[in-house]
Amino acid sequence: MADIGFHATAEDERIIRAALREGERPSDVIRRALRVLHREMWRDRVRAGARRSTGDLSGEH
Repeated sequence: MADIGFHATAEDERIIRAALREGERPSDVIRRALRVLHREMWRDRVRAGARRSTGDLSGEH
């Protein structure tokens, strides 16, 4: 597995501390955040595809 350097700002550290769940490390919080970002990207792709499909179905090109 590759190591990725991340220099957290004071605000990043505040957010990470606030998001920590019992037994978690900061890296666990960052992993959870990446999963949320991944779901957001997937949702955006689905929405874009739906908009294209709606345009195609209505005869717009």
